[in-house]
Amino acid sequence: MIAELGHFALALALVLALAQALLPLIGAHVRDGRMMASAAPLALGQCLALIASFACLVYVYVINDTTVLNVVQNSHSLKPLLYKITGTWGNHEGSLLLWVNILGLCGAAVSGFGRELPTALRARVLGVLGLISVGFLLFTLKTSNPFDRMWPPPPDGQGLNPVLQDIGLAMHPPLLYIGYVGYAVTFAFAIAALIEGRVDAAWGRWVRPWSLAAWSFLTLGIALGSWWAYYELGWGGYWFWDPVENASLLPWLIGTALLHSAIVVEKRDALKTWTILLAIIAFAMSLLGTFLVRSGVLNSVHSFANDPERGMFILALLMIYVVGALMLFAFRASAMIPTGIFAPASREGAIVLNNLLVCSITAVVFVGTLWPMFADALFGMKVSVGPPFFNSASFPLVVPLLLAMAAGPLMPWKRAQLASVVMRLWWCAVIGFAAFFLALLLSGQKVMPAVGFAFAAWVVGAAIADIADRTALFRTNLGNSWNRAKGLPRAAWGAAIAHAGVGITAAGIAGMGLAQERMVALAPGESTTLAGYEWRLDGVRDVEGPNWTARRATITLLKDGAVVHVMEPSRRWFPIARQNTTEVAIRTNLIADLYAVIGEEEAATGKAVIRLHFNLLAPWIWLGSAIMALGGGLSLADRRIRVSAPNRAATRMVPAE
Repeated sequence: MIAELGHFALALALVLALAQALLPLIGAHVRDGRMMASAAPLALGQCLALIASFACLVYVYVINDTTVLNVVQNSHSLKPLLYKITGTWGNHEGSLLLWVNILGLCGAAVSGFGRELPTALRARVLGVLGLISVGFLLFTLKTSNPFDRMWPPPPDGQGLNPVLQDIGLAMHPPLLYIGYVGYAVTFAFAIAALIEGRVDAAWGRWVRPWSLAAWSFLTLGIALGSWWAYYELGWGGYWFWDPVENASLLPWLIGTALLHSAIVVEKRDALKTWTILLAIIAFAMSLLGTFLVRSGVLNSVHSFANDPERGMFILALLMIYVVGALMLFAFRASAMIPTGIFAPASREGAIVLNNLLVCSITAVVFVGTLWPMFADALFGMKVSVGPPFFNSASFPLVVPLLLAMAAGPLMPWKRAQLASVVMRLWWCAVIGFAAFFLALLLSGQKVMPAVGFAFAAWVVGAAIADIADRTALFRTNLGNSWNRAKGLPRAAWGAAIAHAGVGITAAGIAGMGLAQERMVALAPGESTTLAGYEWRLDGVRDVEGPNWTARRATITLLKDGAVVHVMEPSRRWFPIARQNTTEVAIRTNLIADLYAVIGEEEAATGKAVIRLHFNLLAPWIWLGSAIMALGGGLSLADRRIRVSAPNRAATRMVPAE
């Protein structure tokens, strides 16, 4: 009965989404106030129906209702309750239901927090969101219904994929989807603006918090997925340039450009056409990521489905939404008349350079990710594109990007004097060069990590210089500087903190370039050395969990004969799924990770294969990402960004003939 209620709520949400898509858009076109006013209650009703549907799915998972096919395929009575709940979205059907739930919540948020929006604009935004909901709800009901029944029911389920039974990956999809769906909202604002033929500073103010929230959540989602791969898959790295990893990186990169260009629209009434295009492409990249994960065209540990029918449905949605938006853009873009004039050497100019470089990196990742698929489909060629390509192709673009990112916040709007900017940043350059030569000396002449440390120091120093300049530090007494600091907008602090987070992540990546690794076969009592530590294998024993068994090693870590830590890596066996997983042991002090993995055991000798890593500054990769997201959240907390959008001028732009 609960499954049928969930199915009914999902169908009801489709009906409400269809009404939300049609009535407000028609009402805005004919200037019917009642039809436009229907947008908000319809969005709220759709949101409530989707929440009810999702609650029903969680319930059937918790009680392990094996008459529901989705539960049978992805759960088991022996699975811990936490993973029964998180397993709700750890599969294709459940993750899609989560996706449309977040979209419904965003629609309700726009209707609730967008009361200051002009009535016609709000109606059009909610109408476009309704259109997006219609497509994905049809997709869910037609090809991916999570409430399908099966009969006769089996005594138990098949269990969730063991690698997904982890709290890190359990929280990864919701964060990622909030980011993806956030760009659906900016897309809706872009389409509404194209229909109206109007983009102004008020529009930039309304779009900015949504792009900021989407970027912050997507940052957290990508970082959490990277951290999960680091400690769960047992390979010792943080980013493999896996196609599905890249699929989440693409909207993040375009979203970074969108976030900065929206600021120019708000502050200077410029870059209107470019910002609209970025909003469309950001959502297109989000849809592309959905397609890659669920179509089966790419093989990855992160993939949810391998079903051509589902892939073609999502591809059709991608074509309808994106091609339709680009056609509307081509027809209406000329109406977005820019009024803000600026010199190349200005904050606007630095943001344009930032945008061009970020979009170039996006193009590199896009081509490298999709080219093997196209080469196979069109020419029958088996092409492998891996980390060497991505690293070598993106590095020449990352270097000027970091240089521009540091200088941009110190430039005034409209026109800047480069000499003045250089004078404010000279000490950052000195610190960067010092970091380069020190890293070169300590690393044994390893150039690339040294370059990474130099740019990390440069970016963090520039973020500090930005705050120092705003507070007149060293130009006035400390009391005045402190008062200025307290009066700084949260958005200014947030931007500086986010930029510093980029530098900290860059330092972590550079540190991984100095990582040390060793693989040895040890018998109990034997030891090896790595990074100045002695690693002694004390033994390997059997351990039993709620739905798994394991072989767990005990490794004692010694420094100068003294015990530092006892590490216990293991290999788990899930009999229901008939699959092994790796449980890594990590000892960290936030400066370096000591990382141990146990492999197979040799029956003849009793030795176990142990892989050991010393990963310098590895924690900084995710610490920096968290700081970036914190900066975004702090900016979002600035009331000036969230409310009080500037009043629109009474005159409208003249649409193109």
